[in-house]
Amino acid sequence: MKELVRPARLVAGARVAVVAPSGPVPEERLRAGLDILRGWDLDPVLAPHVLDRHTTFGYLAGTDADRAADFQAAWCDPSVAAVLCARGGYGAQRMAGLLDWDALRAAGPKVLVGFSDVTALHEAFATRLGLVTLHGPMAAGIDFVKNARAQDHLRATLFEPESVRTIRPAAAGRVLVPGRADGVLLGGCLSLLASELGTPRARPSAGGGLLCLEDVGEEVYRLDRYLTQLLRAGWFEGVAGVLLGSWDRCGPYERVRELLLDRLGGLGVPIAEEFGFGHAEGALTIPFGVRAELDAGVLTLDAPALV
Repeated sequence: MKELVRPARLVAGARVAVVAPSGPVPEERLRAGLDILRGWDLDPVLAPHVLDRHTTFGYLAGTDADRAADFQAAWCDPSVAAVLCARGGYGAQRMAGLLDWDALRAAGPKVLVGFSDVTALHEAFATRLGLVTLHGPMAAGIDFVKNARAQDHLRATLFEPESVRTIRPAAAGRVLVPGRADGVLLGGCLSLLASELGTPRARPSAGGGLLCLEDVGEEVYRLDRYLTQLLRAGWFEGVAGVLLGSWDRCGPYERVRELLLDRLGGLGVPIAEEFGFGHAEGALTIPFGVRAELDAGVLTLDAPALV
């Protein structure tokens, strides 16, 4: 698995677009997130439909066409240096097929930030554009507006990426399966990765990668189903190592740990658990598409996330 193209880091005064590709966005949290971005000396602009709610399916931030148009316009605007997702939820998959990928490619590399349902866009940007993306806090996310650790790590990644080339897990983090591995970072929300199987331009496997997995609100048997589906499809074949993030509201963590070891332990690769990314308090920002080394539960990037 090869490294992907790294976008340029942000500088003071950079314009960033905030979009809602998935679920509806709480206005109060969005305002708080925009204040943080302005405090970083960024110039945030809102997509026209960022506060929409679908009239029939209230779990969507407006229609698929409007969400796709907002994303397309933001990415193709030459004055925009980064596109920040306001929140996850559900819906990115529905609009991904409406994007003009040739136009996105022609617009050149820039920064994409998001996690959770945005996993679908991380995967599409990797396979269609060959571009590094940031799995990190979102502009209207609770963790982003209330947690200094999440803010600080994202800010450092955006402005001074060389300062966060070594990524250490939270205090609770530990090695589940010992060993050292190197590969290109990829992954995201487990349920989204499983649902990407069989879709056009989906990643054929995680072979050669350092795979990051996390999820939220999924019962243990559902996690079992997603992992088993990916195993049966051969998607884990050749994976170099696994980093496990948060499993918020997925049941008692001891049961989740037992399942993860049962399903992934047979891969025979290093596994680090409770690594502190995803739906976790103070979530870390992980650059997908960058080569890194996992050793003793510490992640070291071969190069800064952004140039």
